[in-house]
Amino acid sequence: MRSDVVIVAYPGRAPRIEHTGGVAVRRTASDTVHLVSAAATPLGGDVVSVRIVVEEGARLVVRSAAATMALPGAATPESRTCWDIESAGELDIDPQPTVVAGASRHLTDTRVRLTGAGSIRLRERVQIGRSGERDGFWSGGLHADVDGAPLLRHRVELGTGSVADDALGRPRACISELRYPDTSFDTEATVLALAAGGCLATWQGERLTN
Repeated sequence: MRSDVVIVAYPGRAPRIEHTGGVAVRRTASDTVHLVSAAATPLGGDVVSVRIVVEEGARLVVRSAAATMALPGAATPESRTCWDIESAGELDIDPQPTVVAGASRHLTDTRVRLTGAGSIRLRERVQIGRSGERDGFWSGGLHADVDGAPLLRHRVELGTGSVADDALGRPRACISELRYPDTSFDTEATVLALAAGGCLATWQGERLTN
């Protein structure tokens, strides 16, 4: 199944929302939308595409109604989620965690383009395995630019067969948070100030606790 979501935020009026496939969008406040699963997705072979545009002077908060569960399909264990983000306004994205079930492979690719006074808070939480499971694989890439110049190129892998999967340390959970233009914030994660402004906070461990 292919699911496509488009959200465009304008100053002073409601955002434009389009969605097809297994992911729907509900407006829950004047500047807030929630992603809602309308069907079981992503399964192996599924692709979820989310495009977000925030115009200058607009504010948008993106949340999800529940955790995302990546499950293997009948023909393939691999599914994908692609985020395409443009912001000239204020954008806050913090969905519920993605849980990658045993024997599943889920790939996430996020591309961010900020312009002018555009700001962003982008938080991603991933857990490998449901209760009692330790298998599963996730790879997340983050590519961010500001006014056409590189801000961040970042990739994390978790789970079976990942670069971090060895006998000495096997993290199964990850939290990653990109903020721009903030150069630091209060968190238990490791915060790295970026050369072009903004910061990236990362945490890895065995289980998500929040």
